[in-house]
Amino acid sequence: MRDAYVKVFITPDKMKASIFLTPPDDGRELKLEEILKALNDHGVKYGLDMETLENISKYPVYNENILVAEGVQPVNGKNGQVKFHFNLKEDRKPTITDDGRVDFRNLDLIKNIKEGEILCSLEPPSKGIPGKNVLGEDIPAKDGKDAVLPKGKNTEISEDGQNLIAAINGQINYIDGKVNVFQNYEVPANVDNSTGNINFIGNVIVRGSVLSGFVIQAGGNVEVGGVVEGATIIAGGDIILRRGMQGHGKGVLKSGGDIIAKYIENSNIEAKMDIKAEAIMHSNVKCGNKLELTGKKGLLVGGTCKVGKEVSAKVIGSYMSTPTDIEVGIDPSLKERYKELKIEIEKIEEDLKKTEQAITILKKFQMLGKLTPEKQELLAKSIRTKVFYTNKIGRLKEESVYIEMKLQEEASGKIKVYGYIYSGTKVSIGTSMLYVKDNLQYCTLYREGSDVKIGSYND
Repeated sequence: MRDAYVKVFITPDKMKASIFLTPPDDGRELKLEEILKALNDHGVKYGLDMETLENISKYPVYNENILVAEGVQPVNGKNGQVKFHFNLKEDRKPTITDDGRVDFRNLDLIKNIKEGEILCSLEPPSKGIPGKNVLGEDIPAKDGKDAVLPKGKNTEISEDGQNLIAAINGQINYIDGKVNVFQNYEVPANVDNSTGNINFIGNVIVRGSVLSGFVIQAGGNVEVGGVVEGATIIAGGDIILRRGMQGHGKGVLKSGGDIIAKYIENSNIEAKMDIKAEAIMHSNVKCGNKLELTGKKGLLVGGTCKVGKEVSAKVIGSYMSTPTDIEVGIDPSLKERYKELKIEIEKIEEDLKKTEQAITILKKFQMLGKLTPEKQELLAKSIRTKVFYTNKIGRLKEESVYIEMKLQEEASGKIKVYGYIYSGTKVSIGTSMLYVKDNLQYCTLYREGSDVKIGSYND
């Protein structure tokens, strides 16, 4: 004859306790007090599920692990946050008029600020809430970390350290995680021989056109009221063309933010974020996020497009089967950086090999006692160079491995067409490819496995 008995099990992290009841053999069953004593003997005194324990004592469940106590996990405090007193990202969608045209002239994208106004402020972190394990031991929680004000150019931190304030009158720019206030440089007419090239730390506003061969470089935004010809515009912020660009194969736009234009033709354009236009024709396009062709035309035809996340257009290609190459799903800047790293690593490895050969020869002279002061200095210089190259190649290889992992991740890009996508269009999503042989209408192209699938527009 044997009475029922109980075993107590505690998880290694001490957050859960369970019991295992062995049935009696013509003996008596366990009482609630006996189960509680067994738990107490093992130190279990917190988080007891009394309802379960009472039920088990009345209606025993044998030969099963039954969870009867559970601790409380600590809750880490929330990190402090930066509260912005301006819209970080305006709605950049241009107005579509009743007749289907897109109004690119009245976008109201300028965010002006006066000296002394608050740009952003700090919200304090919260304290963590300690937890407790089944043994009744406290589990410490981490307090939230203080946020840091994103101080950029022409901004000041208030005396109490809680607010970021504009130091000048100007336009707000949020670039690379920093809030800047830039003054504007305004050109009342064309950028031509009368102005020459422009290089300005802030925003550049051109009321007229930018003629072929001229260059505008700006730390902030560039806004052009007229037409951009075969010129070059490089901006740390956004590029806004109220009309458009007729690049004649020489035009270049490079933006650290968005590019917004009515049309772009025969140009090379690159945006870190989004590109929005009514028509892009026969151009080479690189876009880190979304490419949107809207309005009456919504046209993308000819050239190549490399887009990070999504292409949305009314019409892609043409009824004449104009070759149009679209690559989506991988950030083009990441892909280019990977190629640059491979070339740079290869070059440094060659230089490192030459340096090691020089060190070997010079050490032989040293062993023979034939090392002149000049060669001694050369040996020291070579060793320092080897250390420099070794460290640098290590950093570059780490970055290369990280980017390679990112590139090997499943691409999730999409191409959405609410009109036609014509034959002659080549679509690549990640490593999957599709040649459009028959015209498609009102559809979404996406990747599934190793194939490019065609779904409905609403997919």
